Amino acid sequence: MATEQIRIKDIALRAGVSVGTVDRVLHDRPNVSKSAREKVEKALKEMDYQPNVYASALAYNKSYTFFCIIPQHDSEAYWEEIEEGVQAATRIHRDFHVSLQLLYYERFNGESFQHTIETCLESNPDGVIVVPSKLELTQLFADRLHDQNIPFILLDSYLPDLKPLAFYGQDSFQSGYFAARMLMLIASKEKEIFLMKQLKDGHIGSKQQSNRETGFRHYMKDHYPHIDITEINLPLDMDRKHYKALLDEFFEQHPHIHHGITFNSKAHLVGQYLLQTNRRNVQIMGYDMVAKNAECVRQGSISFLIAQHAYLQGYSCIETLFQAIVLKKEVNPVNYMPIELLTKENIDFYRRTNIG
Repeated sequence: MATEQIRIKDIALRAGVSVGTVDRVLHDRPNVSKSAREKVEKALKEMDYQPNVYASALAYNKSYTFFCIIPQHDSEAYWEEIEEGVQAATRIHRDFHVSLQLLYYERFNGESFQHTIETCLESNPDGVIVVPSKLELTQLFADRLHDQNIPFILLDSYLPDLKPLAFYGQDSFQSGYFAARMLMLIASKEKEIFLMKQLKDGHIGSKQQSNRETGFRHYMKDHYPHIDITEINLPLDMDRKHYKALLDEFFEQHPHIHHGITFNSKAHLVGQYLLQTNRRNVQIMGYDMVAKNAECVRQGSISFLIAQHAYLQGYSCIETLFQAIVLKKEVNPVNYMPIELLTKENIDFYRRTNIG
């Protein structure tokens, strides 16, 4: 008998109990004797009954507010696609009274993160998605969420000791290792390559970027120890018009460099410079299929991009909260995103969402 055709009356008749008893068992309510519960459970198993969790959630008529806490960002950034993903998933579940609040913090500002999480906690969220800030601050936030029984998902950086409901992001070490291997397909005969960073007060943007660099350097040390890796910093807090002077000076001092890499989504800062200055013998590799990066790939100043499905990450975070909180289902705790290589030949076929 198909589940949708099974009525409580049918279950009661099979079990030899009242309709009220079946209802109490199905909804795990008290005042059911052990023998009656066993009869109902036996009947459910024999009838292959599967509860309609969607119908139950709709009937419950409860509202849910999920919070997503991410760094402040410009347009044309990885985080913008995260936003689009969480918003799209929220719209899909609006019939279940799911709403979303986006909160932003200044990436290198502990006070900003602290203020943002206080705003979140004061609103009594049902679930939270958070991009970690400094470990000690994120640990305090996680502890408070656990104390209040609020499930949370870590996005971008995996910190298993915080015991999140789930994590979404790439295996950043393997991603960096893979990036080195791909770059060496075209740069194996070089004596020197460059690494473009964006630091603020000497600090890199995220733990994920740091782990990518670690993976990259491990591969280079293992396979190409003779190739020098020279760093250039385009400071995060510097006006972009000053980047040209920094890049002019760098390439004048390193005329034999032809390939480089960055572990953030801003490869286009170098890629556009290379196009504007007609340095056709230099290419950079980077991350994320944002529009400016994609155009540089098409025009040849970015050799490769590694995609990590930012939109899908955002979408999946909301979907996971929905499954766990609204439908009371178990979810996968660790969700590594694919490590995909985009080139001039395949970038126009990249499916940003991979949904549907």
